[in-house]
Amino acid sequence: MRSIPRFFVVMLTLCCCVGCDQVSKSAARALLASGVTESLFADSLRLQLVQNPGAFLSLGGSLPEQLRFTLFTAAAAVLLIGLVCVSLFARRLRPARVIPLALVAGGGISNLIDRLVFDGRVTDFLNVGIGSFRTGIFNLADMAILAGALLLILRRYSPPPAAPSPSAPTKG
Repeated sequence: MRSIPRFFVVMLTLCCCVGCDQVSKSAARALLASGVTESLFADSLRLQLVQNPGAFLSLGGSLPEQLRFTLFTAAAAVLLIGLVCVSLFARRLRPARVIPLALVAGGGISNLIDRLVFDGRVTDFLNVGIGSFRTGIFNLADMAILAGALLLILRRYSPPPAAPSPSAPTKG
């Protein structure tokens, strides 16, 4: 991937991730009452507004505030800067890994924005499942991070593309 197209692909992916996530979180904060669960699609989707002080599925939410800030804000910011730089400038990075890295970075940046604006907390509001088999409460940024990570894993373990077969000699 040449540098200019890669730049646009990464920036578009980052902007879409951050923009969609921030708009959805803003709508959730404006339209959902904290602690009230809205059930949709025969209860397969629940909307429930929570402010998550921890990481994915509230992991680390009970850590002391200074440690949470160090891990989830400062360290995450350094990691995200690294991911963006790798996705933009790593010469050996295959094109199939650029978008997954940008998805992870975009979701992380959007959650980092929440932490900086909302006193170290991230707005979560989505829960899916059937009956008692349910996910934790998450947001669109978490979905982007998960999608990027899964794409990276699938790419890592997928067979390499088949080499083109040599063309048959032509009769002269």
